[in-house]
Amino acid sequence: MKSGFSSARPDRPSPLSGPAGPPRAARHLRRALLLVDRLFERAFGSRRNPLLQSGNLAILFLLTTISSGLYLFLFYSIDDPNGSVATIRERIFLGEWIRSLHRYSADLAVVSSVVHAWRKLVQGQTWGPRALAWTTGVLLLGVLGLCGATGLILVWDAQALGLALEGARLADLFPLFSTPLSRAFRGAAPVPSSFFFMNLFLHVALPLGLATLLGIHVARLARPALLPPRRLAGWALLAIASLAALVPVPLEPAADLMALPDRAPHDLFFAFWLPVARELGPAAHLAFWIVLGGGMLLAPRWWRPRRRPINASWVDESSCTGCTTCSQDCPYEAIAMVPRSSFERQHSELVARVDPRRCVGCGICAGSCAPMGVGPYGRTGRDQLVDLETVLAGMRLDRREILVFGCSTTGWERRDALGDPNLTLVPVSCAGSLHSSAIETALRRGVGGVLILSCPDRDCRFREGPKWLQERLFAGREAELHERVDRRRVRCAALSLAEAEAARREVAALREQLAILDDGRADDAELAATCRVDAAVVEAEEVHA
Repeated sequence: MKSGFSSARPDRPSPLSGPAGPPRAARHLRRALLLVDRLFERAFGSRRNPLLQSGNLAILFLLTTISSGLYLFLFYSIDDPNGSVATIRERIFLGEWIRSLHRYSADLAVVSSVVHAWRKLVQGQTWGPRALAWTTGVLLLGVLGLCGATGLILVWDAQALGLALEGARLADLFPLFSTPLSRAFRGAAPVPSSFFFMNLFLHVALPLGLATLLGIHVARLARPALLPPRRLAGWALLAIASLAALVPVPLEPAADLMALPDRAPHDLFFAFWLPVARELGPAAHLAFWIVLGGGMLLAPRWWRPRRRPINASWVDESSCTGCTTCSQDCPYEAIAMVPRSSFERQHSELVARVDPRRCVGCGICAGSCAPMGVGPYGRTGRDQLVDLETVLAGMRLDRREILVFGCSTTGWERRDALGDPNLTLVPVSCAGSLHSSAIETALRRGVGGVLILSCPDRDCRFREGPKWLQERLFAGREAELHERVDRRRVRCAALSLAEAEAARREVAALREQLAILDDGRADDAELAATCRVDAAVVEAEEVHA
């Protein structure tokens, strides 16, 4: 079988400024998304913004739905569907609360999934190596909707009758049965228990399909984060538990086959289509689902930038030391360590190879390579130093000058975002792709301080950019910032564009720090702090004596 990993340098006529993003049509959608993010981040901040955790929250709510559903399953009876639900509400311990928790968590799983899909669509993460994740995500949403619909039918109220009738009318469009299925839900004859058994089986079995699809959904991700942070998860669970206690889900009367269910209530998340289906008829109803589902599944084809190929990474094998850091840091497992085809004494036994079918062109590997031998074409560590020299040549270098490396996928490449015309701003495709040598070079050439503005941790378009940046600068990870660099002149901030005021405070704090360093007050402050510690130790020893 032919390997997908390539050692060839990509044939590009000119370097690209960054990875391919969303198409032009997404500009207005991005503005709307930014406006909504600003509202939430003013209330919660980017670290606790639930919109940035929508995919993780969807999994959390889905797990809550499954766990509460297992409890309800113990007391449900297909012989008396509506009556057994009434028994659960009235006689079973915590039955009404758990049923409400089950419904609300299922609804919120749909809401979170839709928000997650919308963000990925607006951000242009639907095509190329991400097409598999998008396609399986659409299938996940479809299976989740089908699972919820079967759950609503199991209650067997007026809404359940409407769902069963419209589903049967869809099935009648295909010549599969000798008599129309829709007749089973009209007239005085009771619906057979086998119908409820089938729905119960699907309602229980479909979550297994969700687990399989979820595994495929994250198959191309390294270190996928499936659940939100503990604090956010705790608040989310507390919110739906409180809602279930304060506003229990009502139980409608049992379905009546002799009555028309036209005015039956419908669930906003799993049965939103029911009123439309009644008006359109079965053929138009089927066409609605074909257009909606087909359009979403084909988004990798029609929602992609034109004339903007992915600038995949490549490896200069003569520089590779076989350290494996780029392979470990790649968020998409697009880099593997393979034996060299021709081993020489001055080279390592293993060499990095990039699979262009999985590479999204984020450039995080460029920041992880100490000898600067890997990265997208035009954006390796060496290329960054060449571009930086051009920037430094046009700067007024003094110890009060601040150089800002801003993440362009977030929007920090815009000078007006910081409101300071005296700043020199250098855009980077991802903060995780910034090589530490660029920071050291800027400080050695006379720049006073360096500020790196990255995406929020959970909203990085390439998942782990802020994480690896922090570890390289302050935790000694490979391609680390050398000890000789004064880290007091370096600051990092993981902020969204909606947090421009916080970014301005970071600039002001760095300016203040530089003033202290340049005036010599930093050494005096350190000496005074040391003296205070020594005095406290002496005093403690005297008291003890």
